[in-house]
Amino acid sequence: MNGRWAIAGCVMMAACAAGCGYSTHSTLDAQYQTIAVPAFKNLSREYDLQAPLTNAVIRKFMADSRLEVTPLDKADLILEGVILDYDRKGLTYDSDDEVTQFLCFVTAGARLTDARTGKVLWEDDQLVGETTFYTRAAGQSSDRLRGNAEFFLPTVRSFPSEEENRGVAEALEQLASDIFLRTIEPW
Repeated sequence: MNGRWAIAGCVMMAACAAGCGYSTHSTLDAQYQTIAVPAFKNLSREYDLQAPLTNAVIRKFMADSRLEVTPLDKADLILEGVILDYDRKGLTYDSDDEVTQFLCFVTAGARLTDARTGKVLWEDDQLVGETTFYTRAAGQSSDRLRGNAEFFLPTVRSFPSEEENRGVAEALEQLASDIFLRTIEPW
């Protein structure tokens, strides 16, 4: 009896996976095997953002391995980017009207170009990485980075508080994920 249930369960899982259209293959054209990721430019008023973002994007391609990261002269694709803005807004306040939690945004633009033809495959100047962080006055920890940010992305060091530095690092990690996914799954 247990064998029948196991077989029925396997058949149902296979049918669901086939019906959902899920695939482990990239929808990126097979002609593209390599990618170059030049250093992102930084047009924001903050410094020290471009290197962590560029490194995070490169790390994502290297970990995924569907596209090999190469120098410009050997690349099928070129992924260029620019950090356009950094902003933060008060999200929660205490009884003295002091901000206890901020929402921070890093806005960037990116463009993926076919290196052989010069054709732009996608371009977007409204990519946003965002996260929240608590101030020290809140008495709560912002030490809760999600994903790989805690392990791989060095904390940005250009802001006055460690909480904001870690929040920006998390926003950059999210932005890198969005740029990577936009490149590898261009639907």
